[in-house]
Amino acid sequence: MADLRQILSQGRKRIGVLIGAGAPLSVRVDATGKLDPNGQALIPGVDELTNQAVAKLTGTEATATAAIRASLPAGGNIETILSKVRLLQTALGDTPKHGLDGAGYAGLGTAICEAIGEIVGARLPEERTSYHELVSWVGGTQRAHPVEIFTTNYDLLIESAFERAKAPYFDGFTGGHAPFFDSVTVAGNDLPARWSRVWKLHGSLGWKSDNGVVVRCGGRDCTELVYPDHLKYDLTQKQPYAALFERLKQFLLTPDTVLLTSGFSFRDAHICAVLGETLAMNANAAVIAFQFQPLSDEEPARKLAFEHPNLSVYASDAAVIGGVPGPWRPGDLPKNWSEIRASFWGPRGNNQAFLLGDFASFCRFCALSYSSDLARAADAVVLAEDAKPATAEA
Repeated sequence: MADLRQILSQGRKRIGVLIGAGAPLSVRVDATGKLDPNGQALIPGVDELTNQAVAKLTGTEATATAAIRASLPAGGNIETILSKVRLLQTALGDTPKHGLDGAGYAGLGTAICEAIGEIVGARLPEERTSYHELVSWVGGTQRAHPVEIFTTNYDLLIESAFERAKAPYFDGFTGGHAPFFDSVTVAGNDLPARWSRVWKLHGSLGWKSDNGVVVRCGGRDCTELVYPDHLKYDLTQKQPYAALFERLKQFLLTPDTVLLTSGFSFRDAHICAVLGETLAMNANAAVIAFQFQPLSDEEPARKLAFEHPNLSVYASDAAVIGGVPGPWRPGDLPKNWSEIRASFWGPRGNNQAFLLGDFASFCRFCALSYSSDLARAADAVVLAEDAKPATAEA
């Protein structure tokens, strides 16, 4: 952890961050959208997202979706439901099933994606969140290489945090009126290091196809390039997905790089395939996976870590490091380490646990990596969060 703090603070190493669907769960809000640690997740997890998206359907579409859910193990989730919808769309033609033919299931798929867009289009609260702290770390030092953020999420939270901090970033699009996807610039490194990179591996709200060209419209109502279904793997062979996955591959094949993952379940087969291939080819690259659950519940990450010793899994109760699993066993504290340890190890429920599997704790650890006096820095953060607006302005 001392080495990781040094890497995060120096700005010399090539660093990437892979953000998965678990990240927005760390941002809790009340009914008015204000931060509330006891509130609801800003964007729900997969199960709740499924329930909310399905609840938005009506008529025959709702009936057909209910029949699909009944046919899936444990009712499925939004991804398996969409997979079945896409399969029926392709297979049925004019033959109806559950009241819809192939064209009807195409419309159902569009309706589900629109419902997903309404849910994941939630806006970042005005108060400081984990996303703001991550961006603070990104812009907190002069860097030899840009920080590259890869995300499987469709939401616009990380972009909002960058823009609120007025920190420049490049997401693959260029232009003013209708920014278009520029795969040539994505593949290169022509922009200065102070421009962070944000790569939306599964597409994003606000993307649409315009005469065969992918453009960014800037709104939350465009959901046609959101593909949370079985077609994701095939669609990675098309632009802009091919260029974005090639960028992930290129990043991991560069010597002396480290990729940190947070909120990522390792259940995306195409991303795991890229990770496995590149880690096998480049022994000088490292992936550190911060997982929220106990190690026994993180089987996809464990499996990849056993196959590739340069991928380490840091779970709440144990880890796999160098291909060797074992429980955490904190030893005697070195001098002045009590505050440092408290930033990554502490109470969770009734047990002591490794904390960085939680996206909020991970972002806080990154933001505090610049501080030589962690106790004072942590106190300052708490005071800033508790301060009233007038106090903050003063």
